Amino acid sequence: MHDRVKHTTNTTPTTPKSASRVLRNTDDLVAAGLVPPDQATALEGVSERYATAVPKAFQDLITHPDDPIGRQVIPTAHEAITLPHENIDPIGDDALSPVPGIVHRYEDRALLKPLLICPLYCRFCFRREHVGPDGGLLNEQDLERALTWIAEHPKVTEIILTGGDPLMLSPRRLKYIIAALSSIPHIETIRIHSRVPVADPARLTPELLDALETDRAMWLVAHINHARELTAEARSGIRSILARAIPVLSQSVLLRGVNDTEETLEGLLRALVTARIKPYYLHHLDSAPGTAHFHVPIEEGQALLSRLRGRVTGLAWPTYVLDIPGGKGKVPIGPNYLEPNTPNAVRSPNGELNHFT
Repeated sequence: MHDRVKHTTNTTPTTPKSASRVLRNTDDLVAAGLVPPDQATALEGVSERYATAVPKAFQDLITHPDDPIGRQVIPTAHEAITLPHENIDPIGDDALSPVPGIVHRYEDRALLKPLLICPLYCRFCFRREHVGPDGGLLNEQDLERALTWIAEHPKVTEIILTGGDPLMLSPRRLKYIIAALSSIPHIETIRIHSRVPVADPARLTPELLDALETDRAMWLVAHINHARELTAEARSGIRSILARAIPVLSQSVLLRGVNDTEETLEGLLRALVTARIKPYYLHHLDSAPGTAHFHVPIEEGQALLSRLRGRVTGLAWPTYVLDIPGGKGKVPIGPNYLEPNTPNAVRSPNGELNHFT
């Protein structure tokens, strides 16, 4: 068993002043002019099933409800439509959870979900059936059980803190979790997946960043889908993370009406690199209930990336991935330039056939 630091943490997420303007229900959205009053009744069922939160950082960016920012966070009646192929657990988290808070899909790494609260609730989220303001935190017993599970599995060398959003934890609780993980000898890498840097950069206080201190390899993966999310405040927050010697990667979801054109996707990739963020994953949409209106077919995504090849630096090139339904893992699905029927031949992005030896 690993050594455990004394646990004297606050058990609730902190609430900075920026959270006071979060829009959390249909009435809030109507009052803010983001939902027409005559649509409020139609959204009641959606609001009862899926959480809503639109933080100030995103409110300030929305020019109209169906713009690339509003589309990500404002509920619509489309979400009440569930197609036959959609699944409440599209990537098999529940089936791969040996103890509460842990998901173990790959031999050398595991997810730790210490809470199910987010700074905003994406309308396309694959965990939308579980996350929300009432999701709370793992209780003390379950957190200790999860940490013990990690300690007892020496082949697990990397822990991904996700949820929910781990940067919604109080600094003391986050510090405790990081310290506990760092005390386990076989844990080499700690990765944090978060929307906070763009959704609520005010949370990135020195106290919260101090909580990330560890002698293990620490990485942060920020979820960013559109260049406009990288505001001056978000960039400043990201610089504060980088200043702690924590590399920042990005993951994005290819979304209809958000980043599914050459101009918007190129703009996102360029903005990320300019902000010193390495694009990591571009996700094909997971088939969660009520998300079909965001769907971009794989062939369209491949063609889109192919047209950008050579137009953006390799530093900005993400891996286009599909998370196979049922928990079978991620696979790359990007464009293939090898010509399968012609030996030693590749096609350039413009379709020209080229031979090599």
